Amino acid sequence: MGGIRLRTKFLLSMVVVSAALTFTTLLVVRRTVQQEVRVGIQRDLDNSVSAFHDFQKQREVTLERSAALLADLPNVRALMTTHDPATIQDASRDLWQRVGGGDLLLLADSSGKVMALQGAPPEITVRQGQEVLPALISREETRHWWYVEGHLYEVFLQDIYFGPVSGHQILGYLLLGYEIDDQVARDLSRVSASEIAFRYGDTIVRSTLKPTQESELLHVAPRMPEGGPPQGDQIRLGEERFLATSVDLPTPGGPTLNLWVLKSFDQATAFLSSLNELLLALGLTAVLAGSLLVFLISHTFTRPLENLVAGVRALELGDYAYPLQVHGSDEVAEVTGTFDRMRKNLQKTQRELLDAERLATIGRMASSISHDLRHSLAAVMANAEFLCESNLTPGQREDLYAEIRIAVNQMTELIESLLEFSRTRESLRPTYGDVRSAVDRAVQGVKAHPEFQRIRFRITCEGSSEGWFDFRKLERALLNLLLNACEVVTPESGKIDIELKRKGESLEIRIEDNGPGIAEAVRDRLFEPFVSHGKENGTGMGLTVVQKILQDHGGDVTVDRTSALGTTFRLNIPLNPSAESALAVRHAN
Repeated sequence: MGGIRLRTKFLLSMVVVSAALTFTTLLVVRRTVQQEVRVGIQRDLDNSVSAFHDFQKQREVTLERSAALLADLPNVRALMTTHDPATIQDASRDLWQRVGGGDLLLLADSSGKVMALQGAPPEITVRQGQEVLPALISREETRHWWYVEGHLYEVFLQDIYFGPVSGHQILGYLLLGYEIDDQVARDLSRVSASEIAFRYGDTIVRSTLKPTQESELLHVAPRMPEGGPPQGDQIRLGEERFLATSVDLPTPGGPTLNLWVLKSFDQATAFLSSLNELLLALGLTAVLAGSLLVFLISHTFTRPLENLVAGVRALELGDYAYPLQVHGSDEVAEVTGTFDRMRKNLQKTQRELLDAERLATIGRMASSISHDLRHSLAAVMANAEFLCESNLTPGQREDLYAEIRIAVNQMTELIESLLEFSRTRESLRPTYGDVRSAVDRAVQGVKAHPEFQRIRFRITCEGSSEGWFDFRKLERALLNLLLNACEVVTPESGKIDIELKRKGESLEIRIEDNGPGIAEAVRDRLFEPFVSHGKENGTGMGLTVVQKILQDHGGDVTVDRTSALGTTFRLNIPLNPSAESALAVRHAN
């Protein structure tokens, strides 16, 4: 059955519409939920930053108070009056250990010269403290960030006065620092309920991210604008997406220090997978239920159409009596009734056309046969009257007799062609043999005509050409084609090539001449009966008989090429006996 049935189209349309609605619903719900999640995460990030600021402010107040109390101790003031670096370095060690509360202690005189450094790891030297201290003193803030040798400190600078503060007699400076280590990072992460990372230039100082995510952050960070990502910007670290924001932390010169606050977008939207599965299940249920409903409805509507389609197919096969059932008064019933009436009118018209065509064919055949037979009979009668004369020489009598014989042969050929055209395939008498022998006999039959003896024939054979054929009829078909070719070529330069080539289980015969080609007027009607052009005595049945003989053998004949340089006929004929040929062999035996 060709094409797609109407019921199938209904079902496919329902499936497509349901699938489109389900997909659209999933997309809208997913985008809406993602937008809501993004807004919620952004709100959480803002809250996390606010919580960080509150936590950091309370921590800074406590640490700054500790630094102020330490700088106001009398023994610290007394120590700074010595102006001896060794004394201050030794005494400050006991002071720093006894007071505690910090990870780094630096003392400098009023000129900014570092006198003591306590608590710093070995890689941090007095020289590095000396380099950063002038920048800290020049700033009005008491709180600063100091990144040195892979360590990040939050430091508090306090002036050490001689006497009351109101006197403004500065003995030196005290710098108390607290390192941002992994524990501090974890505390900040818990307070902000997010992942945090301290980025100093192109270095991640401390973070709560995984090592692989830190590496990804190093690649993402340079592409971000100065100061970190925009508020709520989405970044990808490895296989996980985050929404990120940042807080700038002032540092005395050098690269910018940022605190990144990141919240996992994938974790927040993980529930979307289960939601998608639920929506998908509901969508599939809707598709199945809708498809069943459409099937039931379409069956009711398409059953009359199926009956009508069956009637149309029966009409295509020539069955005008196929029963058509008309139910109801809807459009389908009206079309069915109209088709039934049209079918009856068509059958009546076809019968009338066949009768008219049959009469016209009989008329054309009678006219052509009558003309050809009358022409030959007139020649016979005229030559017979000449033979009655007594003063004729033996040579003249021989010529008259030859003309009578030619006229009789033409009438015999015409009658034989008509008989051949009316025979069925069952009249074949196939025997096993070689087609080459039939070609040779046809060529000899052509050369028997004196006017064709100077024409050159070339026969080539490629592969086996043996099979089951009615060789008498096949030889006649080949003789008709060769005679036609000989009649159009010039006797002096005429050339006819005959090529036999086996192709699978078939034999291809090509007959090529160097004549002027087939006339344009008869090319489209070449194999129709009584079609002739340029022949005084042609019956117009030669090629029609050739085509019928080939078709009776299960093959065919076509014009492969025709032009002013010549014409090529191509014959295809099966080498194995067809069903009809085998039946004819059994009847013959």
